[in-house]
Amino acid sequence: MSTRRGAARVTAPSGTHQVTGVAIGRDEAERLAVVLKALSDPTRLQLLAMIEASPDGEACVNDLTEPLELSQPTISHHLKILVTAGILARDKRGLWSWYSIVPDQLQTLRALLPGPTFLR
Repeated sequence: MSTRRGAARVTAPSGTHQVTGVAIGRDEAERLAVVLKALSDPTRLQLLAMIEASPDGEACVNDLTEPLELSQPTISHHLKILVTAGILARDKRGLWSWYSIVPDQLQTLRALLPGPTFLR
């Protein structure tokens, strides 16, 4: 036989403040969550760093497979996630797709990713 206890009512001590405002709007929070989810993989962070550091600020899948020692389908999967999140742009040229960081995303990425040289 179990006994059930009622929930205690908690009141704020005098002199304290209740948080009533919202730091960011829901739309912005959802957009940022998509970006954070896309960035939450080490391979995707490596891809971003490699693309940003490339001479023209862009890279093809073939440029990225060997340095990461991953297959083309695996690299393509990660790039697709970054494109879907709005972090990378894809430019199809003939048979090849070239990827670059969306300029409007650079400020967000720089604020989120630490380090003196990453995405600077």
